[in-house]
Amino acid sequence: MRLYLINPSNPLIRIVKLKESRWNRYRVWKPLSLMVLAGLTPPEWEISIVDENLGVPNYAVMPRPDLVGITAFTSQANRAYEIAAHFQNSGIPVVMGGIHATMRLTEVMKHVNSVVTGEAESIWHQVLKDARHDCLKRRYDGGLAEIKDIPLARHDLLASGYAFGAIQTTRGCPLNCNFCSVTAFNGARYRQRSIPEVIKEFKLIREKYVLLVDDNLIGTRSNHIARAKELFRALAQAHLKKEWFAQATINFADDEELLALAAKAGCRGVFIGFESPTQEGLRELGKKFNLLKERDFRASVRRIKRHNILVVGSFIIGLDVDKPGIGKNIAQIAGHYGVDNLNALFLTPLPGTKLWDQLKSEERIALNTFPEDWKYYTLTFPVARYNHLSSDMIIEEMLSCDRHFYSMSQILRRVWVSLWQLRKPVITLVSNLAYRSNIRLNSQVYKDFKLQLRMRHN
Repeated sequence: MRLYLINPSNPLIRIVKLKESRWNRYRVWKPLSLMVLAGLTPPEWEISIVDENLGVPNYAVMPRPDLVGITAFTSQANRAYEIAAHFQNSGIPVVMGGIHATMRLTEVMKHVNSVVTGEAESIWHQVLKDARHDCLKRRYDGGLAEIKDIPLARHDLLASGYAFGAIQTTRGCPLNCNFCSVTAFNGARYRQRSIPEVIKEFKLIREKYVLLVDDNLIGTRSNHIARAKELFRALAQAHLKKEWFAQATINFADDEELLALAAKAGCRGVFIGFESPTQEGLRELGKKFNLLKERDFRASVRRIKRHNILVVGSFIIGLDVDKPGIGKNIAQIAGHYGVDNLNALFLTPLPGTKLWDQLKSEERIALNTFPEDWKYYTLTFPVARYNHLSSDMIIEEMLSCDRHFYSMSQILRRVWVSLWQLRKPVITLVSNLAYRSNIRLNSQVYKDFKLQLRMRHN
């Protein structure tokens, strides 16, 4: 039996297209969910994982599979349906799972033979058994998996083409911000894999650099922090010679012992969601955690960087409180905080979020011709109607933000500071140039986007 597991591309997400820029190699994540499913697949199945971000293959000349499995974020849905149609036209059954399939079940069922909602680990064996006997059900519900029972991912099936390996150590997030679908999909309960299993899987990763794809690596409670420290101690004791990057909330900066252990374990960078430069914006987003203790974000960033850990700050443009000038304001605030990289995104209502429900009820979802418009739901296109900013205005705010923060003078200043602080000037330079290299490309993408909107309205 032959199984294809496919991660679709999105033609509009140019930053992951490796052939267009050598820097994009540092901005591509492995489809870890497919590697986990491969680890759950019995040996009688011959497995191939296809990541279209490395290039779209000619499926017609590939060996005929017996089953195709597709995962997809919302922005990948259109391409997922195209792939499904290709194989279904040849009589090959297609099963689709992931967050979009969970949040848009009725839509997805129109395009594939079978849908897996929730986390697939608990139900995958049944899917394969039914496929083998030609009796696939229309829907399987995995719910929330017991991740302590999840086997090691098949890192050997995607052995080249990536700068980063990938691993997950926890699932779930209790913060439940209104723009984020993590809690809706993975639940609010913070679940941890066993540390020995994590160490064992780390050893299977060939790449020197690794992304810990946990949505919230260290959690929010004291027992979560204690577990993170235990994990970091185990990573350090294993002497893996890996350098890793993770996502965490700003409380990552609150515990000096945690920071020291993370650095010793190989942590070289952390992605932190600051989201808005104002308290009003944070309240609007439901980002209450960032409002606790009247936190000094600049001091927090400094504490992290003292441990030679890079900080990537994420902000959202398009809140109801955002007015003209917000782009430059965010760039200045990010510079004031001292982050090494800035990742600014458009406020995007994703299915399954409280923001989606709110904007839908207010008839403020501008790009709503589905499924065609899903391709724009990348967080890098303005798909809603914003309170104080038109579509053209908010695009200019985004470009202003990136041009200001990633000007050569600002990049050189950050590199000099990194060098003076004996940190990682080369990583700072490379990561900043990677972002800067896409500004001109993004400008053209936005011109094409605005042209498409004008043609649609004529």
